[in-house]
Amino acid sequence: MACARAVCVGALGIGGDNPVRVESMLKTPLEDLAGCEGELRSLDRARCELVRVAFPRRELAGALGELCRKSPMPLMADIHFDPALAVEALRQGCPAVRLNPGNMSQRDLREVVVAAEDRGAALRIGANGGSLSNDQMARAEGDRALALLHAAEDQLAALEREGFSRIILSAKATSVPETVRANVLLGQRHPDYPLHVGITEAGGDVEGIVRGACGIGLLLAQGLGDTLRVSLTGPSPDEIRVGYALLRALELRALGAQLLSCPTCGRRRADVSAIAAALRPHLDSFPDGVTIAVMGCEVNGPREAREADVGVAGSPGGVILFRRGEFLGELPRENPEDVVEALRRALADPSRDSTPEEGGAPGDGA
Repeated sequence: MACARAVCVGALGIGGDNPVRVESMLKTPLEDLAGCEGELRSLDRARCELVRVAFPRRELAGALGELCRKSPMPLMADIHFDPALAVEALRQGCPAVRLNPGNMSQRDLREVVVAAEDRGAALRIGANGGSLSNDQMARAEGDRALALLHAAEDQLAALEREGFSRIILSAKATSVPETVRANVLLGQRHPDYPLHVGITEAGGDVEGIVRGACGIGLLLAQGLGDTLRVSLTGPSPDEIRVGYALLRALELRALGAQLLSCPTCGRRRADVSAIAAALRPHLDSFPDGVTIAVMGCEVNGPREAREADVGVAGSPGGVILFRRGEFLGELPRENPEDVVEALRRALADPSRDSTPEEGGAPGDGA
């Protein structure tokens, strides 16, 4: 259930019939322009589609403008408190601005809206669990999810009074249940606006990935969310990789290849970890939507991964190669990079069942 109305950020469509977009935010300060450009290149390689950029001071306007001109994807200026910065970001070429109308007078907001209308830009507004007002909490009678809804609706009402409609909504908190409930309410009450989803301050490493995936996944599974950010304490390209992995797991988008691997056990004959590690850097070079399986033994490997486009499983003589559950041949125990190339060949020429060593179908013995 995507929103009915699409909003364009530059040439990037969000909402409507567009796929769920994956975005991040520059972690390099705008003062370090070369560092920002390097981070943008890394995000582009990871297939990031939209990047938010903190713009805290007017003297950085030139750097923001240059970054907008050089960026391979659209930039969204992140503004707090100062409406003049929002107007300047739009003048510098940002096709979108993230701001909080609640921090501005209606007159100042009108200036931002006029600048956005003149340039066909979008505005992202929304609530954050860490900035709820006493009034919003009182109206919600202490219900933080409901307060998040009120906060987002207050900002939406301010923009709607100005007749502005190129709006992306968001409501985020560190709490997964609060965020999910607030977004369900927001999506029910305002289905015409694209919804940006994420869990704020999720943390890093496994805990941050799990918290973000739980919250975002619960929303996406209900048809809520037109663009997402997996907020992690770590390199920004990691946010993109996790975001796409999440969309692949929910079968919403299939960019690059999906890697399936068994958890291994005492029966394993192949070094699953080594083969998987050799494959990961190459996943984006495989055709979009391809599924690759790496299984530890020949007993259940092709059967458990019969839906995979191609895969390998450990065997007494080395590693067997299969395609959609059908045996193709056997490879000797070689460098994991050789396995990667064999998988690539099997995908490139599905009419040929050729591997370095041909053989009959493996038995069921372990």
